[in-house]
Amino acid sequence: MALDFVATYKVLVLGDSNVGKTCIVHRYCDEKYYDTYISTIGIDFKQKLINLDGVPIKLQIWDTAGQERFRTLTTAYYRGAMGILLMYDVTNLESYNNLSYWLRNIQENASPDVVKVLVGNKCECSATQRAVDKERGEKIADNFDMPFFEVSCKCNINIEEAFLALARKIREQRERRGDNFDNEEKSQDKKSPGSNGLGTFSLASLSEGNRCSC
Repeated sequence: MALDFVATYKVLVLGDSNVGKTCIVHRYCDEKYYDTYISTIGIDFKQKLINLDGVPIKLQIWDTAGQERFRTLTTAYYRGAMGILLMYDVTNLESYNNLSYWLRNIQENASPDVVKVLVGNKCECSATQRAVDKERGEKIADNFDMPFFEVSCKCNINIEEAFLALARKIREQRERRGDNFDNEEKSQDKKSPGSNGLGTFSLASLSEGNRCSC
């Protein structure tokens, strides 16, 4: 039976709690926006088959919990990631300031070849709600050699563009690494979907009665 795709790209979505990680995964994979919010327990994932410049690729997108009590667990999944979508909330200055924490964790736990894209969510907000100017996002992205997008899960702005940019960077990295990358991927795929021998931690979510802050 012919394969429906030629490669699987494993992607992590990282950032503080409530910046919109689950919302961006649902918006991109399900083409839906959910106005109610439930907190991810540990880690969850969805898959999406995309057409990357004429080539069918499967994206395996891991939605990680941002709460501090889950951070030790989620760092165990960094090693299997080919790409990372790093998020902050343009209406929440703390989530932007904490990017240094997430970048340090990526450096310490992920592959040195992992590719990253930075996204600032809730760009549809009013000027009075905005706490982080676009130029600040562009500056940190330039410093760490990351493509940057301001996105809106609510209004579906730049969601697909951000994921496609990440997928293209993964493809470029694979082409540079050549067969070594493919051999590593085959070895990882013999384990679990998490590519760290950890399996799926939990696909459940715990309702906390919060509204989605996306």
